Amino acid sequence: MSETLLVGAFLAALSYTLIPGPAFLALLGIGAGQGRRAGALFMGGHLAGDILWSTMALVAIVGARSIGTTIFDVLGLICGAYLAWIGWTALNAQPTGEDRALLAVERPLRRGLVFGLTNPKGYPVALATFTALLAGSANALEFNALPMLLAVSLIGFLLADVILIAIIGASVVRRFYRRHELTIVRLSGLVFIAFAAQAVWHAAPGLFGVRRP
Repeated sequence: MSETLLVGAFLAALSYTLIPGPAFLALLGIGAGQGRRAGALFMGGHLAGDILWSTMALVAIVGARSIGTTIFDVLGLICGAYLAWIGWTALNAQPTGEDRALLAVERPLRRGLVFGLTNPKGYPVALATFTALLAGSANALEFNALPMLLAVSLIGFLLADVILIAIIGASVVRRFYRRHELTIVRLSGLVFIAFAAQAVWHAAPGLFGVRRP
């Protein structure tokens, strides 16, 4: 396996995790509101989703597109519904009057796990990112290369998680977040709902046989 292929997989995983999206906003709130440990637990759970979506993306790139898009359309609807619920909760957040986060998560590890597995940016963004960075070595991609590519990707995911946890745990970030918490939470809710709408927009036509103009 070429070094270029391995570096490409590493950079794809790193970029995929660091791209701002629903998980980043959720991590910002959890880490700044509840501390670095809660943020680390959230990202630990979210890692399962990172591995799932990157695996699907790599399988699709290697040549398994024959399985069709129905499974991904169904996942898209589920993801959209979950994200819409989180967004609605954030939009309706109210000041607590106490020294605790507005949207405190009791089990950040479980929230991260569910969030990672239902993240609407998961498959399409993973597919786009890995395709862009592995395109130059497409001829060398084979199914027997998947274990090594996933192992290298895991290193990229872990490094990106460490970077994000370090950022959200910084005192200046926590102070800024707590000072503007209500505004940030509600704006995040709007972003979550926008991502939910995007997920449904891309999934529904394929399931119901609707052609976009």
